[in-house]
Amino acid sequence: MKIGPETKINDLLTEYDFLLNFFISLSPRYNLLKNPIARKTVGKVATLAQVAALGGISVDVLINKIGQEVERNTGSPVEKTDETAAPMPITEPSARHEILKAIIRNLHDGENIAEAKRQFAELVKDVDASEIAEMEQRLIEEGMPQEEVKRLCDVHVQVFKDSIEIKEVPDVAEGHPVHTFMLENRALERLLDGIEEIFKAIGKTPSSEVYKNNSDNLTKKFESLSKINLHYLRKENQLFPVLEKHEISGPSQVMWSLDDDIRIMIKNCVHLHEEHDLLSLLPVITETIQALRDMIYKEEHILFPMAVETLTEQEWDLVKKGESEIGFAWILPSTAQQPAAPVQEAFSNSSGISLDTGVLSAEQINLMLVNLPLDISFVDEHDEVRYYSATRERLFPRSPGVIGRKVQNCHPPKSMPVVQKILDDFRDGIRDTAEFWITLQEKFIHIRYFAMRNSKREYKGCLEVTQDVSGIRNLSGQKRLLD
Repeated sequence: MKIGPETKINDLLTEYDFLLNFFISLSPRYNLLKNPIARKTVGKVATLAQVAALGGISVDVLINKIGQEVERNTGSPVEKTDETAAPMPITEPSARHEILKAIIRNLHDGENIAEAKRQFAELVKDVDASEIAEMEQRLIEEGMPQEEVKRLCDVHVQVFKDSIEIKEVPDVAEGHPVHTFMLENRALERLLDGIEEIFKAIGKTPSSEVYKNNSDNLTKKFESLSKINLHYLRKENQLFPVLEKHEISGPSQVMWSLDDDIRIMIKNCVHLHEEHDLLSLLPVITETIQALRDMIYKEEHILFPMAVETLTEQEWDLVKKGESEIGFAWILPSTAQQPAAPVQEAFSNSSGISLDTGVLSAEQINLMLVNLPLDISFVDEHDEVRYYSATRERLFPRSPGVIGRKVQNCHPPKSMPVVQKILDDFRDGIRDTAEFWITLQEKFIHIRYFAMRNSKREYKGCLEVTQDVSGIRNLSGQKRLLD
């Protein structure tokens, strides 16, 4: 066969299968050819011009080396075409994914960023947020540790940055969750600018006097900075779970891990400031501010565009539904875009009992209740016992015969006035909770009663929660490791 810049690598390997080992030995950048999937995807579309670009050598040199190897193995020279061609970007989606992964793996093996940028510019040229997310997902699925993907996250953002930046950030309606996230990012940028101004005034060789004069202001800035946790919590608990329904979990786990790193950095800044350890604080605050700005970039150029492209309007309603329960950082979001559908509709395809925030089977609900580290009893608005949790070791005995009985008939006469007082106060709206604690057989028992009310504040019953808190009372210090 004739070979030239436009020869497909798959055709070449089909004709001369021994060239597979030749390519792998020629450069570690060709290790992707070890993967049969990569050979089927990249191999069918990649030309020798593109393969040469990946290897960082000229196509003429590569063709000459191939010719020498073929002649060495077959004894016959190969015929070369007289065509010339510059490498064109690969457009086939599966092949693009394999090339993207190969570029990142090369970085993992020590490739410099400039070379990775060159490979990307010549072989891929353009990339969108979904492709980056899918690349990360596949790398994790294929065995690259999540921590390593996280470590390389900033690096591969640098490689793809020129391509990412030509795409506009999402343009969404006021009140949309992404709009709210981005408003918070603008507020965060202003806060970071203010912190940087303080440290600019302090200088690189700080005097204790300048630091002292700015100390109170810096304390307030750090307190405000800690509110970023609300932004991250909404992202992690409202947005990520919906993305995971689309099998996008690897990138979110990587970003969550980066969020946790930033949380630790902020706590470290606060601690060093409280200790007045300015010399240690200076490099840490610089690193923290950069990490926060990098996260804004990743959110607005990768996460949010991918999410807007992926999620349905109903799923965005679901994301928005729970925002206020977590809270917002620095801003009051617009109410311009309210959820158009009840949250339960998001689970309409699921079988089971539809609850406010999910769908569970009766078996799952029962398992949850009996495995709680406490005993529960429920009395309805008519004072009839409707449920108790059949835990293994109840603190107060219950039996199925109690179901349907008036609660007044389930207590000793001497305690009945107290029980009746609680129920009457609940029914009349005088109180919503009541609690007691007693010692019983060397156990410290905490007993709490809660009025159950619907959205109209109508009384629907009383929940009794009983818990042995002896062990909890004896806790001290911290425990962060699993036994």
